[in-house]
Amino acid sequence: MALALGVTLLTALSPAATAHTAESAATQTARTVGAETVHDFAALADTVLTRRTSALLDGPQQLRRSATALPLKGGVHVTSRLAHAEDTATEVLQDRKERLADLDEAYTAAETEVDIDEMRVAGDRATVQITETTTLTYKKIRGDEPPTTGFQAKHELSFVAGPDGSWELAGFSPKEEAGPAAVNAVADADENSGPVGATEAPADDDGEPEPDGPAPQETQAGTAEPTVQAQVKPSVSASYKYSEMAKYAEKYWKNYNTSYRKFNDVGGDCTNFISQALRAGGWKNDTGYYKSYKNWWYNSANQTTSWVNVNYWASFALYSGRTYNLDNVYKLGIGDILQMDFTGNRSKDHSMITTYKSGGVPYLTYHSTNTYRKSVKSLVAQNPRATYYAFRT
Repeated sequence: MALALGVTLLTALSPAATAHTAESAATQTARTVGAETVHDFAALADTVLTRRTSALLDGPQQLRRSATALPLKGGVHVTSRLAHAEDTATEVLQDRKERLADLDEAYTAAETEVDIDEMRVAGDRATVQITETTTLTYKKIRGDEPPTTGFQAKHELSFVAGPDGSWELAGFSPKEEAGPAAVNAVADADENSGPVGATEAPADDDGEPEPDGPAPQETQAGTAEPTVQAQVKPSVSASYKYSEMAKYAEKYWKNYNTSYRKFNDVGGDCTNFISQALRAGGWKNDTGYYKSYKNWWYNSANQTTSWVNVNYWASFALYSGRTYNLDNVYKLGIGDILQMDFTGNRSKDHSMITTYKSGGVPYLTYHSTNTYRKSVKSLVAQNPRATYYAFRT
């Protein structure tokens, strides 16, 4: 039986954890798993995620914290096998931290919230679905970095009850989501993600496949320190309000705008999200057949494929003249769009919008996985084999 639990655990990496367990959770779980155990499930999940994120932080204190042993005994603890796997994960993340440091990116602090979304208990087994919300503080290396970056990631935990009534955490796996993996993710570490979102080729009104607009240029990602770019970009249209695009995206990156439908369960919400932001900044509906890449609109009953599909959006954006391609990701400005092809098959998989820029480094905000101000540096470092397509809006 699925139980929706109102359990939230908030932990800073330095102070001790504080947990908040809703009364409804205690009521709903009392017959099978007590409220205290539910709290302990959330606390252990927080401990695992905090330990992972600590491996990314700058400073010896955080390095020691990431090496802290996970509990192997107690009312709720981890299996020795999972503890070993988490030790390996810590090493992977420490390597990632060093690669980011080589690119002059580092984090000094972090804070994590763990929400239990759903729990199923069957006999001696419990499966727990959680949402992690983590905020990282950027280290001021150049001095003009944004204050923080953040992300949400979903995980599934598998617990097994022992004869003595204790619970062992035997499995901790990411829930498959559209979009780049979170910076503290370790599954398939530093490998490109699989196919993400709906990536069908655009088709014209007659259903025949059409080319992806004017021939796109594959954007150079690069890892060298970028030259400082001017903060005022040459725009495609003087009527667009780029600051409004950024403001919209940063307002709704994790708290979705209820005025729009969500598409997380049907291929991913990333392109729906950037379409909303672009509309907030001045993009107007282009009416016509909803399956044609030549049109772009949304209403209360339907929307064009180009509103929600990665490749159709790219085709419309170039065909309509509302965008053109940039030849380097570091040229992205506020309101510009970056798309990724994870697999190298020339079909784009994911869309993001630039909402901040400093020292020549663009910072991206997106849905699937919900992310706030992720730097292009960390994106490229974590997805080195991806192909990037940058669009000037």
